[in-house]
Amino acid sequence: MSKLRLGLVGIGMMGRNHARVLNSIDDIELVSVADPAGDQHGTAGDAVVVATVSEMIAQGIEAAVVAIPTTFHLQAGLELADAGIHTMIEKPLATDSAESERLVDVFENAGLTNAVGHIERFNPALRALRTRLENGDLGDIYQVATRRQGPFPHRSFDVGVVKDLATHDIDLTAWVIQSPYAVVSAHTAHKSGREHEDLISITAMMIDGTVASHLVNWLSPLKERVTVVTGEKGAFIADTLHGDLTFHENGVVATEWEQVRSFRGVTEGNSTRFAIPKPEPLLVQHRNFRDAILGRSNDIVTMREGLATVAVADACITSAREGRAVQIAEGKA
Repeated sequence: MSKLRLGLVGIGMMGRNHARVLNSIDDIELVSVADPAGDQHGTAGDAVVVATVSEMIAQGIEAAVVAIPTTFHLQAGLELADAGIHTMIEKPLATDSAESERLVDVFENAGLTNAVGHIERFNPALRALRTRLENGDLGDIYQVATRRQGPFPHRSFDVGVVKDLATHDIDLTAWVIQSPYAVVSAHTAHKSGREHEDLISITAMMIDGTVASHLVNWLSPLKERVTVVTGEKGAFIADTLHGDLTFHENGVVATEWEQVRSFRGVTEGNSTRFAIPKPEPLLVQHRNFRDAILGRSNDIVTMREGLATVAVADACITSAREGRAVQIAEGKA
């Protein structure tokens, strides 16, 4: 069977990870890499390194991954769609909803497989969590709370922490509980002297009534990636840094110590950390993109879904700027 001929736009910090994984998949051939700075770290393997997207397309690629700063996503995406190239673009899909909608339109109208690199959907902890929620292991879902914080990554200067990091939490929350956002209220801060915000606190209501909150920053020496889903039967905690999923269930044994019992709404039950397979999320993401192109399955994050996430991120920025809650436009989330 012939290999899927693939191109990579950008071989910076994230692009190097893409190149490593793509070169490890047997039925994918990384044919060409486009980066005006060249392959400075020698990670392109046997791929032909060129300066532009058009030169990369000329190498006879069938599909492409775009891993360049968000500001350039629209230009690269339009060029690839015009050439009939199936494309996955790193998250966020584009700088704002208007640019994202243009990309959705051109790829859907061309009938091309299109995807966004929302890698958290391929994290083993979150995939196991979604399955357990679907099975009713938590009963009614009450709240989703996420924390995503750490030091500045020295890779993203064209967007702030909302588009760079909070889009992970926005996307994974709607996906895990399978309900879009209804309204958001947010506050941001600028503490590190950069143009864009480096801290945000978001409170949201989902369409199904679930309350969500996201704490995101580039200011903490502690790196944390945690999702807590609380519901009728207890709480799930997904640690996506380590791919761990834990369930703290509500207890069925009454607390006899009156002084302790008076401070508890529910009693403590058993805690279980699940043993789950832990494949590398980026590897799963690329295999699924390949399978979608070949018609084997459709377990990808489409550009239309990526548009919904950018729309929520835009609403969060508007909320923080204008000091008000913002309704999410119907069909955008």
